[in-house]
Amino acid sequence: MRVVVLTGAGISAESGIPTFRGKDGLWNKYDPHELASLDAFVKDPKLVWEWYDWRRQLIAKAKPNRGHEILARMEKEIEDFWTITQNVDGLHQRAGSQRVVELHGNIWKVRCMSCKREFYEYRTPLPEIPPKCECGGLLRPGVVWFGESLPMDALQKAYDLSESADVFLVVGTSAQVYPAAELPLIAKRSGSKLIEVNPEETPISPYADVVVREKASTGLEKVAEDILNI
Repeated sequence: MRVVVLTGAGISAESGIPTFRGKDGLWNKYDPHELASLDAFVKDPKLVWEWYDWRRQLIAKAKPNRGHEILARMEKEIEDFWTITQNVDGLHQRAGSQRVVELHGNIWKVRCMSCKREFYEYRTPLPEIPPKCECGGLLRPGVVWFGESLPMDALQKAYDLSESADVFLVVGTSAQVYPAAELPLIAKRSGSKLIEVNPEETPISPYADVVVREKASTGLEKVAEDILNI
């Protein structure tokens, strides 16, 4: 049995990860489009990196929650289990999940604008803003910005997993950001049992075979125990 889960911001909210806009007064005056785009980075890389450094520091203090831990346990119990995530915080991996497809990149990755080298940079706060590559080039966050395409290898893997899933879980996502929002529908059309865990109704709800109206941690407890019997 192949079980695939798609996670969104809702699962990380329980770890205290702020929403994209955040509530910090320092950044309230900025629209995310002004900070999360290539144009913004080219215009003012220092400003963009100050925002990402602030976000990295918040995420560094956060810990995987019960929802992340349950998914990691499910991966151990179910031989063919995959997590597709829209999140960039890396909390799934910190909880122990290994088969993770990151649709929007990872905030702990950096990529050189010159030599294209990509690597993980976990220091926080960063010793230099904007950070530089060893080749002297400017480093950028390894995340997908507004106006950029999703990484083709991750997107193709997500499509393949969705088409071949026997059970597809949708956890903590508004299901409004494409192409991620299309994945549950692809799974459903391919014959998958569709399960949604979300305290709020979403565009996916009418298509779900099972709807669990709870937050990620308690909802996943029920899914693991009552539906998947693990």
